[in-house]
Amino acid sequence: MRIGIVCPYSFDVPGGVQNHVMDLAEALIGLGHEVSVLAPADEEAPLPSYVVSAGRAVPLPYNGSVARIAFGPVSTARVRRWLTRGDFDVLHVHEPLTMSVSMLAVLSAKGPVVATFHTAMTRSRVLAAAQGVLQIVLERITARIAVSALARKVQVEHMDGGAVEIPNGVTVAKFSHAAPLPGWPGECGPGRGGTLGFLGRFTEPRKGFPILRDAFVELAAARPGLRLLVAGPGEPDDLLGRFPAALRDRVTFLGLVSEADKARMLRSVDLYVAPNTGGESFGMILTEALAAGATVVASDLDAFRRVLDGGRAGLLFPTGDAAALGSALTDLLDDPARRAELTACGEQVVAHFDWPVVARRVLEVYAAAIEATDGRVIDQEWVELG
Repeated sequence: MRIGIVCPYSFDVPGGVQNHVMDLAEALIGLGHEVSVLAPADEEAPLPSYVVSAGRAVPLPYNGSVARIAFGPVSTARVRRWLTRGDFDVLHVHEPLTMSVSMLAVLSAKGPVVATFHTAMTRSRVLAAAQGVLQIVLERITARIAVSALARKVQVEHMDGGAVEIPNGVTVAKFSHAAPLPGWPGECGPGRGGTLGFLGRFTEPRKGFPILRDAFVELAAARPGLRLLVAGPGEPDDLLGRFPAALRDRVTFLGLVSEADKARMLRSVDLYVAPNTGGESFGMILTEALAAGATVVASDLDAFRRVLDGGRAGLLFPTGDAAALGSALTDLLDDPARRAELTACGEQVVAHFDWPVVARRVLEVYAAAIEATDGRVIDQEWVELG
């Protein structure tokens, strides 16, 4: 099958959707399909052989953040050339309601279109301003995929249609075979030691890092070997300044890490902690931690509960409760048998998220979309944007 995949966000900056698109493309290629990915990227950026640049991205305030997107006449022309040259059996666009190349591709497509919705956003100023265009986009989509139950709920309640729920995938072997960082995780046993891990923006309130910090500070007094390994954006002094001076040598900050080093980081902890307070539609980091063999301790958010099979594959604690988190961490650090039980269940659960498994489910949606169009080409005037 000839498959065209479009990512709306720049490949110059790593992100969840970009990683999803690359992993899906590589899984489909591994299954014997011909895949081309179109995404914004600087002309000089190093890209995988299957990625075609849609041109340099520009930053645009979007949904409370900044998205690096490509839009306008030049991008439209590149999208059309790529579609013509690709002659794809199916076009798969991600986040088609983002004002970027995914939207342009839908409006220029002449065959079956599958769209994946990653976020659970229901409105924004940008979307409100482009409501007429959005209706055209939605009408041209043949089949929809949502990566979470919440994202699917938005499709049903706000966008006049359903969606097949197919979760984000994880390349299990990449994490399970990674080597731990030198010197980690170290000693862990009843009443002593242990390594906790956190990956994310520690300054972002919804990531819940202060909850983990408070629990760590309390536990560290009674566990002289307890250490904390943190990865993500931010300044080292800013992170360490949040801890008492006496504990700062037990906190290690890796900063931003590559995908390979992220896998090594997750292989270097006894417990991966996700103290998030809300706003999560899935919980990709949980599947990655499970794949790395870490025992997961997470806030009792609906998205996390779904990933962890109701608590069978990881320990859930009351959201926002640092004392409850500290108690959960103590219990697990002192109980290697319980950690091993949770890890074994985690391995079973994460097998369902392995990319080859997820990619086969995506292929079923492709086949249904192709059958629904019956090979017909959409004959209508191309919509001019920009």
